[in-house]
Amino acid sequence: MRKFMVVLDDSRECLNAMRFAAMRAAHTGGGVSILSVIPPDEFNHWIGVGEVMREEARERIHAHFEVFAKWMRDKQHVDPELVIREGQPVDQIIAQVNEDPEIGVLVLGAGTDKKGPGPLVTQLSRSAGSLPIPITIVPGDLSKEKLEAIT
Repeated sequence: MRKFMVVLDDSRECLNAMRFAAMRAAHTGGGVSILSVIPPDEFNHWIGVGEVMREEARERIHAHFEVFAKWMRDKQHVDPELVIREGQPVDQIIAQVNEDPEIGVLVLGAGTDKKGPGPLVTQLSRSAGSLPIPITIVPGDLSKEKLEAIT
């Protein structure tokens, strides 16, 4: 089964990327893989404190995932999988794409502010030529109606 991989983070544009991935998966008989990356710099503390912080980050990720997963299951009839990795986000995204042969498309949300589309879109666009799959960039301010029309 071909999967659409989408990155779960704290950005606003993540919502449209999730919607797009779920709707495309529903319309094409695919699946959704939701990747969340915990950056290593969050745990540069004493070992015990770092472990507590790591566990809290995982709990936060699971809570966010469940919100998206419920919508995907209820509205799109897609049961997403969650993958949590630790490291530099771009490195971990590329590693996950290379390790899971079922991933067919990477879906990213583009920011809408004047700073640009966001660090993931900017960095992964530079690597697009060496990725084994296409990247779909979803505008962060696209309406639900437009997303439905194009998926």
